[in-house]
Amino acid sequence: MSYLEYRVQSVSTGWRKILNLHWPLILVLMAISGIGFLMLFSVAGGSFTPWAQTQMERFALGIVLMFIIAMVPIWFWRNMSVLAFLFSLALLLFVEFYGDTRMGAQRWIDLGFMRLQPSEVAKIALVMVLASFYDAIPVRNISRPFWVAVPVVITLIPTFMVLRQPDLGTALLLLITGGTVMFAAGVHWAYFASVIAAGAGTVFAVFQSRGESWQLLQNYQYRRIDTFLDPASDPLGAGYHITQSKIALGSGGWTGRGFMQGTQTRLNFLPEKHTDFIFTTLAEEFGFLGGSALLLLYVLVIVFSLFAAMRMKDRYSSLLVIGISMTFFLFFAINMSMVMGMAPVVGVPLPLVSYGGSAMLVILSAFGLIQSAHVHRPRGNP
Repeated sequence: MSYLEYRVQSVSTGWRKILNLHWPLILVLMAISGIGFLMLFSVAGGSFTPWAQTQMERFALGIVLMFIIAMVPIWFWRNMSVLAFLFSLALLLFVEFYGDTRMGAQRWIDLGFMRLQPSEVAKIALVMVLASFYDAIPVRNISRPFWVAVPVVITLIPTFMVLRQPDLGTALLLLITGGTVMFAAGVHWAYFASVIAAGAGTVFAVFQSRGESWQLLQNYQYRRIDTFLDPASDPLGAGYHITQSKIALGSGGWTGRGFMQGTQTRLNFLPEKHTDFIFTTLAEEFGFLGGSALLLLYVLVIVFSLFAAMRMKDRYSSLLVIGISMTFFLFFAINMSMVMGMAPVVGVPLPLVSYGGSAMLVILSAFGLIQSAHVHRPRGNP
């Protein structure tokens, strides 16, 4: 083959890959990000600085990363899975000793142009390494005790490292994501039933021990539980965030107060309005209908991803897509539950909407992996 023929074939292959991208999924991701830019513009009082412009720049970088990752064959990412996981552990270890501390938590690495949160990288790296693990072992071994213990240990290592930062929300995300990949791989349901039963027993014991000589938690930890169950018991202290969030959600009504007309946001009653509580700003300005529209877009992302997973013909790709889909689902499900008072405030951002460089780049890179699996899947029987 001549050099010219090689170049023509390479260009043809590149265009074929671009055409085979999951474009509906890309368009939905762009729509969600566009809503995020709009809300960051609003919470800044009608200014692109300091949040919207920076977020748009990070989105542009993230889209480029997504396309680059999508063009690389999925077998390459399968072979890189263990290295990616070890790299994420190295970043978590670096944070342990040299990380930046903000609001009492040591979670970030200062790169100069942005702060990298290694726990975000760990979420995707965990999915990659578990998918490669189950791709490597025979199906008959999946539910045998030793082969169940290995992925459990793999999941617990980054979980405990993240808990030390401390970051309970991300630690829970890692646990649930790891469990989801294990369940999707075919691990017997009895293992999960045992874990659920043990968890329920632990919660029961925690509440029963209160005031006893064998009390399992400290008094301040029980007060946090009380505040979650009844935020009005401490409206100016621990319950302030969720109390103001509920006021903003209720004031939005069906159609909202209008763009940039939210009183809770404008008067700065709403805390963390550009990060964890940005959904509350959206609901106040665009009401129940606006919040439902964003939720519908998120659901479309999950539906598109899971349908893509069902068309994958290799175990690694299908488990990878399922794991990333679950991680994305947990992001928005926990955040929305949190701002509505249905879950404790644990600091989980709203994906592609909340301000944050690490989450934006990691999520788009993760969808690059989904695109890679979609583009490079065998197409003999579509």
